[in-house]
Amino acid sequence: MFYHLLKYVLLGPLLRLVFRPRIEGLEHVPDEGAAIVAGNHLSFSDHFLMPAVLKRRITFLAKKEYFTGPGIKGRLTAAFFRSAGQIPVDRTGKEAGQAAIREGLGVLSRSELLGIYPEGTRSHDGRLYKGKVGVAVMALKAQVPVIPCAMIGTFEAQPPGKVIPRVHPVVIRFGKPLDFSRYAGMENEKAVLRAVTDEIMYAILSLSGQEYVDEYAAVAKAQEAEQKAERERRFPRMPLS
Repeated sequence: MFYHLLKYVLLGPLLRLVFRPRIEGLEHVPDEGAAIVAGNHLSFSDHFLMPAVLKRRITFLAKKEYFTGPGIKGRLTAAFFRSAGQIPVDRTGKEAGQAAIREGLGVLSRSELLGIYPEGTRSHDGRLYKGKVGVAVMALKAQVPVIPCAMIGTFEAQPPGKVIPRVHPVVIRFGKPLDFSRYAGMENEKAVLRAVTDEIMYAILSLSGQEYVDEYAAVAKAQEAEQKAERERRFPRMPLS
């Protein structure tokens, strides 16, 4: 109930008014039945803009940190995501990936839409990074189509670290469903999972026009953080007198 209240009364109309998103290819999202919507992830706003334009309810696998933040802000954020029907996923530890897959398959078993960001985290620089194979595992095990989606302009509207988004043109573009039924029963083949994931990422890339980086986003973020720390160690800022 709260999901529909957010979408049609509270948040949805506000997002449409502020961003005035242009929607392309919405006809590619099926009106019924299970399917995965796989998109790029550029901004915190993505969590709200895509559901706001879809005709159907969509459930995202959200990082556990959204549900465990401290203080009043943390409790409000957790309550918001739970009320919106989002599923917390622990992204740490050996069992994290399997837990996410189990939760996602549960959504698909109910003939619902599952939203997922194959990159695993937000892009820190606006580029598209290598996808993780969990999306391929779910698509093959559940035998459902994957609809690629590109969020365009949300990075400029709300880049990492910016709490209040700025007004910026946004395009949400859906591509034709990808059918992977030819790989039925091969969800345990690493080469197949990599091929399926790469095909999904290429479809997203074709829709978004981003620069592609053949590296996991989390690895690239960590490397840049290390390089920044090393620069600051070697060239510390002098205090202003």
